[in-house]
Amino acid sequence: MTGLRKRYGSLQAVDGIGFVARPGRVTGFLGPKGAGKSTTLRVLLGLARGDGGLATIHGRRYADLRHPLRTVGALLDEAGPLPERRAVDHLRWLALSNSIPRRRVREVLELAGLAASARRRTGRYSLGLRRRLGIAAALLGDPEVLILDEPANGLDPDGIRWVRRLARESAAEGRTVLLSSHAMADVAETADDVVIIHRGRIAADGPLGTVAAGHGTLEAAFFALTGEAR
Repeated sequence: MTGLRKRYGSLQAVDGIGFVARPGRVTGFLGPKGAGKSTTLRVLLGLARGDGGLATIHGRRYADLRHPLRTVGALLDEAGPLPERRAVDHLRWLALSNSIPRRRVREVLELAGLAASARRRTGRYSLGLRRRLGIAAALLGDPEVLILDEPANGLDPDGIRWVRRLARESAAEGRTVLLSSHAMADVAETADDVVIIHRGRIAADGPLGTVAAGHGTLEAAFFALTGEAR
């Protein structure tokens, strides 16, 4: 993305930001609350209209992708299925809407550890199970790009390790992985590159080691660059 801007009334949520998440690498996207991360992801995924600049996935706007789930799989913190719908039906509907073979539903349920609870209504799912279902949906189209917003939220330690492993393995397969998280450890242990956003602007962008250099740790760099209290 380049020069991306988005304003809500008097609030300049995103102010001319630009960065590139590269194939074969995990890019960590960090920022304090209200920094503009969610707005950036919403514009990138066509859920909000930017006021300027350009946000593309493989050179195309999300709205121009013919079968979006085959190109980009996304987990947003705000997204979720209808509570009365069974998990397997939610995934089947998504598969049908993007011409994805039905067998892929079974594969991602297994991958996300949801095979045993696939026929339960999602309204009865715990937060952790809902996150797993969201990740399963993101993986449904076997996409080249993964955008994961707070993927470890609500997961137990085994689930957190699974998410980290999934991100690393996806990058190793040549996929582009954009990982947005408040959990510094998730990014520090998973990311190759880091983008830090503060007050709608880029505070740092580069390899994790470069961003952390001079501060000792990524966490120390984050607090120094954003002025946030520990």
